[in-house]
Amino acid sequence: MYRDNTKVIQIGDRKIGGGNPILIQSMTNTKTQDVEATVAQILSLEAAGCEIIRCTVPDMEAAKALSEIKKRIHIPLVADIHFDYRLAVAAMENGADKIRINPGNIGAPDRVRAVVETAKERNIPIRVGVNSGSLEKPLLEKYGGVTAQAIVESALDKVHMIEDMGYDNLVISIKSSDVLMCVKAHELLAGKTAYPLHVGITEAGTVQSGNIKSAVGLGIILYQGIGDTIRVSLTGNPVEEIKSARLILRTLGLRKGGIEVVSCPTCGRTQIDLIGLAQKVERLVEDYPLAIKVAVMGCVVNGPGEAREADIGIAGGIGEGLLIKKGEIVRKVKEEQLLAALKEELDNWN
Repeated sequence: MYRDNTKVIQIGDRKIGGGNPILIQSMTNTKTQDVEATVAQILSLEAAGCEIIRCTVPDMEAAKALSEIKKRIHIPLVADIHFDYRLAVAAMENGADKIRINPGNIGAPDRVRAVVETAKERNIPIRVGVNSGSLEKPLLEKYGGVTAQAIVESALDKVHMIEDMGYDNLVISIKSSDVLMCVKAHELLAGKTAYPLHVGITEAGTVQSGNIKSAVGLGIILYQGIGDTIRVSLTGNPVEEIKSARLILRTLGLRKGGIEVVSCPTCGRTQIDLIGLAQKVERLVEDYPLAIKVAVMGCVVNGPGEAREADIGIAGGIGEGLLIKKGEIVRKVKEEQLLAALKEELDNWN
């Protein structure tokens, strides 16, 4: 499997590659120079399960702010750099655990070398990032436009440039908003490099559409054994990215822990507000570290049977509901007490 054989890279106190667990990343959408707002958002992302955080560094004020931000958070900090090599150098001097650059927009080779030399001195990983929208004109002409092959060639050209400067502490990311192109590019790249890959569908969209595109694209990529870190890119609260990433990994069997909620799609037999109940259950279970499955069913006709594979379930009827454990009905409660009954069971679960 690809991810079992990728190079191990140390990012802060975390390791990726070489079969280490796939880590979940996100990116702040605050102004990085606003330390209070940025730290507050990172702490909320940590609580949701974020394991690596990236901050944009558009100017020197933001680069210097990393020093204070780093002191107040608990996960590795990645600096996102474009165009100005001096910002990459300053970000590393101010405590960035990794930097993300596209060497193609940093400028002349001597400027890229200045970044590489600083990274080498401090043993800081460089994430070489290439997006479909940033491909060089010669590659667009060679391949007749944006293609998976062009994205891969562009990324490997940048990697070889840095390798030629004597540095191989690298992570690669190639992204496209075209899901199938992104999948194809990762399939091609995984067979050509041993560097760990950060995967995601860039500019995926809003929480609804972005989740669907990310689940499809990341699902295909990850299932093939490709990918060492992931980000679900959503237009919205970045906490939603973490929730989605955790669910994608858990669905693929790549992450344990956390309660999985299954619920029926409702039908004409449903006698309760199942949609509202299922949403309340999802919110309820977020704070439990249990690795179990909870079923939320809409009727007492099929509820017990459909919940048989769950560890615990509730099924609603007319004014009442059933509490089910391991497929067996353990008690009947009033409809309005279903959620409380479930909470009581979770509180006492062992």
